[in-house]
Amino acid sequence: MSKSYDVIIAGGGAAGFFTAINVASVNPKLKIAILERGKEVLSKVRVSGGGRCNVTHACFIPDDLVRFYPRGEKELRGPFNRFCSGDTIEWFEKRGVELKIEEDGRMFPVSDSSQTIIDCFLSETKKLGIHILTGESIQSLYRSDSHWKITTQNDTFLAGKLVMATGSNPKMWDMMQELGHTIVPPVPSLFTFNIKDPRIKDLMGVSALATVKVKKSKLEASGPLLITHWGMSGPGILRLSAWGARELFDKNYQFALQVNWLNDVDIEECDVLLKELKQVHAKKAVGKKSPFDFPNRLWESLVTAAGILPETKWADLTKNQLQALANQLVNGEFQVNGKSTFKEEFVTAGGVELKEVNFKTMESRRVENLYFAGEVLNIDAITGGFNFQNAWTGGFIAAESIAVVTM
Repeated sequence: MSKSYDVIIAGGGAAGFFTAINVASVNPKLKIAILERGKEVLSKVRVSGGGRCNVTHACFIPDDLVRFYPRGEKELRGPFNRFCSGDTIEWFEKRGVELKIEEDGRMFPVSDSSQTIIDCFLSETKKLGIHILTGESIQSLYRSDSHWKITTQNDTFLAGKLVMATGSNPKMWDMMQELGHTIVPPVPSLFTFNIKDPRIKDLMGVSALATVKVKKSKLEASGPLLITHWGMSGPGILRLSAWGARELFDKNYQFALQVNWLNDVDIEECDVLLKELKQVHAKKAVGKKSPFDFPNRLWESLVTAAGILPETKWADLTKNQLQALANQLVNGEFQVNGKSTFKEEFVTAGGVELKEVNFKTMESRRVENLYFAGEVLNIDAITGGFNFQNAWTGGFIAAESIAVVTM
């Protein structure tokens, strides 16, 4: 016998819970269920931010916030004007969860524990009478004139409205395609670069503010670069990987990376700087101390790579050596051979085509009473709480639309 609900949320993650809670808060009369295929709900929330849950980012102006989304920038502008980072902070504070801002703008619960967010969601769903059903993997979806018929491996459910908050799930995307939606093929969006190069071999943990470019491409990004035992990571690399997700996939993650360790200094300016250093530090050893704002170990490695012995005096540097050093500093070329996942955070570019969604309601333009929230859509962001903010915003708008329509 089928179980009937007014609203079924497919997906027991952040977007699913946020949507369900907001629907029930506006319209408590609705019977709501969350269907989760796994044994546990909110598992991605638990591990996010190193177990602390990076809830959102302290960027409160919608026009600024959208710039952190390689896919979804245009579409999210309107939604962020309705529910932005400040609204997220207020939402959690009303439910007893205080957030804090860290130096880089990331926001976490004051407890520094993702369990605080999980407990908040579970408490709210219990209070609002929302049914949480685990181990319910959706096998098929059928839309009639009056309702949805959702079949899992255990049961059959009927619902007036269906919210897809299933994240990057290929099986669910296949079902959306069967319903008439276009699915943008998924590719990794947030990853680090595998590089084996003698210049960085023994520099694990060294970081510098740098500009990175993909050779023979328009892809470029700036930010802190971190040298790791497998290659390069840090915000600058992650930003490049996010905006270049599809292009780097097409290159099979094999490409030349140009690194400017002086960030915004070009080759001509670098030549001038090095000539000045040659005069000022004439009697000093070139490799003894970094004259720039990055660690001595990196400086000595670049000096050596330029064919200069570290003990060479500045005054003894030839024109060719100065040019070689300038090239290492602002135009160093590193061969990337593959990628690695950034920590435990796997983010995907791809999903439901954005043109097929009404961002004023988060309802499908193809199928009536079908809504979307979170990473099931072709929206992704760089690390820092932005992907969660997309989930909160989409969930809030979907919930508001559903609750008002069914009142």
